Amino acid sequence: ETAPLTSKKDVSDCNEGEDCKGNGLLVRNPKSALRLVEDGNKVHPSQGDKGEAAQISNGYSGVQSSVPCNGMGEVEDAQSTAPAATTTTTTTTSTTCGAEGQQQLKELEDRETWSKKIDFLLSVIGYAVDLGNVWRFPYICYQNGGGAFLIPYTIMAIFGGIPLFYMELALGQYHRNGCISIWRKICPIFKGIGFAICIIDLYVASYYNTIMAWAFYYLVSSFTAELPWTSCTNAWNTGNCTNYFSKDNVSWSLHSISPAEEFYTRQVLQVHRSNGLDDLGGISWQLTLCLLLIFTIVYFSIWKGVKTSGKVVWVTATFPYIILFILLVRGATLPGAWRGVLYYLKPDWQKLLATEVWVDAAAQIFFSLGPGFGVLLAYASYNKFHNNCYQDALVTSTVNCLTSFVSGFVIFTVLGYMAEMRNEDVSEVAKDTGPSLLFITYAEAIANMPASTFFAIIFFLMLLTLGLDSTFAGLEGVITGVLDEFPHVWSKRRELFVLGLTIICFLASLATLTFGGAYVVKLFEEYATGPAVLTVVFLEAIAVAWFYGITQFCNDVKEMLGFTPGWYWRVCWAAISPIFLLFVTCSFLSNPPELRLFDYNYPYWTTVVGYCIGTSSIICIPIYMVYRLIITPGTLKERILKSITPETATEIPFGDIRMNAV
Repeated sequence: ETAPLTSKKDVSDCNEGEDCKGNGLLVRNPKSALRLVEDGNKVHPSQGDKGEAAQISNGYSGVQSSVPCNGMGEVEDAQSTAPAATTTTTTTTSTTCGAEGQQQLKELEDRETWSKKIDFLLSVIGYAVDLGNVWRFPYICYQNGGGAFLIPYTIMAIFGGIPLFYMELALGQYHRNGCISIWRKICPIFKGIGFAICIIDLYVASYYNTIMAWAFYYLVSSFTAELPWTSCTNAWNTGNCTNYFSKDNVSWSLHSISPAEEFYTRQVLQVHRSNGLDDLGGISWQLTLCLLLIFTIVYFSIWKGVKTSGKVVWVTATFPYIILFILLVRGATLPGAWRGVLYYLKPDWQKLLATEVWVDAAAQIFFSLGPGFGVLLAYASYNKFHNNCYQDALVTSTVNCLTSFVSGFVIFTVLGYMAEMRNEDVSEVAKDTGPSLLFITYAEAIANMPASTFFAIIFFLMLLTLGLDSTFAGLEGVITGVLDEFPHVWSKRRELFVLGLTIICFLASLATLTFGGAYVVKLFEEYATGPAVLTVVFLEAIAVAWFYGITQFCNDVKEMLGFTPGWYWRVCWAAISPIFLLFVTCSFLSNPPELRLFDYNYPYWTTVVGYCIGTSSIICIPIYMVYRLIITPGTLKERILKSITPETATEIPFGDIRMNAV
């Protein structure tokens, strides 16, 4: 009969005190149950009554096959055969000896990993700390009453963003798959979430990189003795151009336009040559060249995988902090800086009663931390199995939130300076929000500082580096998801796939490079990502907490880290985070934003277009659910049960042994 792994009956196969393995796998023994204890990696036998394999630690079965495998994955003749009943059982469990099991092992062993732990941390920090911290956070904070916004932002981070950030890191590290194929191991019927994530990432790539193209245009224009947005004597200026920083006594009127605003709107964007979304105008060849260069940098940074992108982020993730510190010190020394800081920190408690403030807080924390974009799943899947992702989640999310807070000081000190120069209130300084807060207000303040050329160069270089590593991450989420889902097609053709993906993203960005491209960017920012990401994260939390099971997920975490997540994390994953997400999503759908950019009011039909854009990604989820139920055999009840049951075992590294999670 088949002997336990620690049995002395077959010394040639298993010596005392050693782990028995066949072909690198622990395989099932129907008559004995095993319990592997991580402390010391010892194997303890215990007898089972019904021939079931006992659980290893938390959810893994050590199993022994009565039919060993050779190195080619073929079944060899056993010198001693088991009884018929045993043979029947082992037939179903020895499939790992076949080609499929060999292929799974090979893919697991060949999977790329980070060269160093710091490469992973910098990549995640670089992804989380992006333009959203320096560009989006200050203007949303500005829109929602300054300091009052910090309260809902902090609450949403503690109960929504950070728990889901941790959850995605743990899922990716444990299952070692991208955003599509990972659902076979969690809850197959939710696989449509992976396809929705890929579409959202492509939407982001189609407009996010255009903002970097604007920054690149500014960077090139900064290499002059006098910055071009400091005077009103250029070809693009109008009669309303008013330079109140000049030595002459200039009065600021309602029709006055700063030279920085005219440079941004009439020279960089050229929005005056477009009548709106129904007449975008031609394509700006200058911005097209800038975007082409950006995508070229992106391609050669990610085409070989995380081992190359992990080195690039040493520059792109650390450089912005040096610049932020320099700009913070400079901003604090400007006259009137205290007015901006006071407006930033003084909360308007009435704002807390407005639903849109909470909606903006949730959208910002998710847009910034990035759960729901598939990036955390992809990056964590290249980690070592026992990496402390809990510590990584706390460190990176804290760094991200603190960066947003400090960036607020960098921006608001300059807003106070601008208000002092104009003799206006801080709330009246910036007429337009969004990217114009950086490209108009901040650019104008820099232009009137001593050593303006130097500060302009490092500022726009910082914006580029902030955007680049986020683009690396977003595209890596798509790349890992597709390559893991279709390894037989793309696993050996990564460079070709990445090239095709970057070309598609570049072509999709052409609409944002037109004279009315800024209107397209605003539309995509409001509708393509915000509600869609919130919906995806909500369904992801439901699938993991309620279908895969909080207990099973916590057992997975314990298998990796050696400890079980506490009640706070369990409650957040199971209840608080989904409730917050559902509330915010419903609030957004019931009160769609009224879009306005510069002097252009978006027509009503753009709201319909916006909802169509947002729906085009999340519609993948119900479509796949229906498709899954159709192709699954059996009665309706059997189809549902099969569709919510993990269909693929997770290969778990255990020293030199691979275990199948069951």
